[in-house]
Amino acid sequence: MISEVILPHNQYISESDVPTVESSDDNKKFPKSEYKKLIVKIDSPLNLAESVLLTKIHKKFSKNGFQMDIQEFEIVLYLHSIDLEAFKTYIHGLLSTTSPELVDKTVFLNIIEKISRIKSYGIKGGKRFYVTYNDERKVENRQSKVTKRGLYYYAQKNNFSKVNTPLPEKYENLVICRDSEEVLRQLPDNCIDLIITSPPYNFGLGYDTSKDGVNWERYFQKLFEIFDECIRVLKYGGRIIVNIQPLFSDYIPSHHIISNHFMEKKMIWKGEILWEKNNYNCKYCAWGSWKSPSSPYLKYTWEFLEIFSKGDLKKEGLPENIDINEDEFKKWVVAKWSIAPERKMVQYDHPAMFPEVLVERALKLFSFQGDIILDPFNGVGTTCAVAKRLGRKYIGIDKSQKYCSIAKRRVKEILPGTN
Repeated sequence: MISEVILPHNQYISESDVPTVESSDDNKKFPKSEYKKLIVKIDSPLNLAESVLLTKIHKKFSKNGFQMDIQEFEIVLYLHSIDLEAFKTYIHGLLSTTSPELVDKTVFLNIIEKISRIKSYGIKGGKRFYVTYNDERKVENRQSKVTKRGLYYYAQKNNFSKVNTPLPEKYENLVICRDSEEVLRQLPDNCIDLIITSPPYNFGLGYDTSKDGVNWERYFQKLFEIFDECIRVLKYGGRIIVNIQPLFSDYIPSHHIISNHFMEKKMIWKGEILWEKNNYNCKYCAWGSWKSPSSPYLKYTWEFLEIFSKGDLKKEGLPENIDINEDEFKKWVVAKWSIAPERKMVQYDHPAMFPEVLVERALKLFSFQGDIILDPFNGVGTTCAVAKRLGRKYIGIDKSQKYCSIAKRRVKEILPGTN
């Protein structure tokens, strides 16, 4: 029988408090750093085989931010950083090659479990860092200063209703081939949980039906008419995510113009994610001046995800409908996502698709299972396909009969909860 004592996550020990047990690996004392301390108490002394395995574990990981003090009736762990997956794999490997009669496996499994249960850590290079990962300059009296300045002052005094309404069942899990503005006008107020979309870029790309590359005033007028309907049908606390790349060669900052429109409509700017595509296959002298400051043209390998909330930054949802895990959350709240561009655009015959993994991250980070997801520029149905796979309900709207046919075929082939 093993019992353990876990010190509070914010209680560390300094070098002077760390036992000066020498590592069999590098013959060095513990590094001059702070550690999270975890104590596993043992009711009976370890036998020789168990001590040998623990020593092997200590030797294997002692150079990598992990130390172990093996005593007669307790095991003391000092955690700075560790590759937990490698740690678990190594221990299971040792146990698989050791006779069960020689060692009590619960000693080792309990160590793994207790380290796994630590919730406060950072991630870097595949390792979990248990100390110093959240060091940053603190602002004194932050909350009082925010209160004094005013929280999202531009979105105050809105007229949004806090009463959400159910979406009529006839619209659930549909791909609709019509003009988005017309369809959205038929939906009740406050019935959609999350909207994620990528509108036509106005680049002059060859979409199936809509003209791309039209007059900018006409483009934004139509776009904002659709976005205004999106705001109306969005639930109180719901989110709108717009994937947009400015048309840099026209010097039109589309992401700023769109963001400004949402803020004028009293939406709360929740944040901006930079989607780094790592696409460096571009010519260096296609536009602008060459080797001259007269008019250099800047190249961009990323797009933006502009995120807005309606009425409140917090969205209500049941804990059992959360499907994002700890590691995903810690990685994805860092607002730079390195994701390769979609490679199936030729297969689906669409010139500007965002990849499924981009939508997957957005849905898991900003919505709950069972939520209703809308894409008013649905294209070939990436949003609908991912929503179905992740256990969300969906509505996809597009004017192209060809794209809608492809989208319907994609979602039909997907089983919920599958990759």
